[in-house]
Amino acid sequence: MNSFDHPPYSVTPTILRLVGEIGEWIGRYSAAADASLSPRLRRGNRIRSIQASLAIENNTLTLEQVTAVIDGKRVLGLPREIQEVRNAFAAYERIDRWVPTSRSDLLEAHGILMAGLVDRPGEFRSGRVGVFHGDRIVHMAPPAERVPSLISDLLIWLERTDEHPLVASCVFHYEFEFIHPFPDGNGRLGRLWQTLILSRWKPMLAFLPVETVIRDRQEAYYSVLARADGRGDATPFVEFMIEALRSAIEEAVTSDQVSDQVSDQVIRLLDVLRSGEIGATDLIARLKLSHRPTFRKNYLEPALAAGLIERTQPVSPRSPTQRYRLTEKGRAIIAHRRRKKTD
Repeated sequence: MNSFDHPPYSVTPTILRLVGEIGEWIGRYSAAADASLSPRLRRGNRIRSIQASLAIENNTLTLEQVTAVIDGKRVLGLPREIQEVRNAFAAYERIDRWVPTSRSDLLEAHGILMAGLVDRPGEFRSGRVGVFHGDRIVHMAPPAERVPSLISDLLIWLERTDEHPLVASCVFHYEFEFIHPFPDGNGRLGRLWQTLILSRWKPMLAFLPVETVIRDRQEAYYSVLARADGRGDATPFVEFMIEALRSAIEEAVTSDQVSDQVSDQVIRLLDVLRSGEIGATDLIARLKLSHRPTFRKNYLEPALAAGLIERTQPVSPRSPTQRYRLTEKGRAIIAHRRRKKTD
């Protein structure tokens, strides 16, 4: 970042279009949130955010295991991964206490996220650091002696900017990752801080699990970070992140609507497929059906048409080894209906 007056980025027609679309979805999300975001559902969305954000950092715990850890139950897993979950939950629970432009709050958040995981949680790094994706270095961060001033400039810009909060949050996210102010935990803190910035604009966004979209587009996430670095400005990353936000909001709104429209037969099919990939013959048996045309007409075809399930061999739909599995949309519907039942 060259100056806190204006980090290097441009507001493109794509960004303007996405901001407008998000504005429309926000109106629907506000109505849906007012109607259905009970404390239990808010907690469920937060757990999804935590699991997805940590999965991006190679944490292997499933959503069910993360939920169990947060509920205080015993979980078979690596101690570090369990600690990461506990720390992340503690940090997200404090999100309403922090000021996005506060350096001390930023340091406190890192201290909570990385407690017991690094030597000096809550302190800026003292050495050089690179960002790796697998064995490949995708970014070499600025020298450690520049970190305090770069973070101060970024926070001053965030405080003074009149940029739309959607754009400002994405710019902050990119610049934070570019500076890479800590030895570890920069990715999860950058995503947390973007959520914090957005929640000050629209409080219900504190419970929007945008991290699940980033996890599902993880390769593109790292690729666009590298592309922004190569260009020397945040524009590609801003476009990517705003699109991810739009997708997350759309999913949050439509999950209620789609869930209410899905037939009982399709829900039964989705429940069976929760166990993994299954062929048609086994599906018919598990659903206790005897008439294959009924299965196809009332169960399989509606689920495929709605994008709730997919074929394992899409280019060979009639393959004798064809199997079916849930899509992310299908998993979201099942999770949504389960949460509604417990509310």
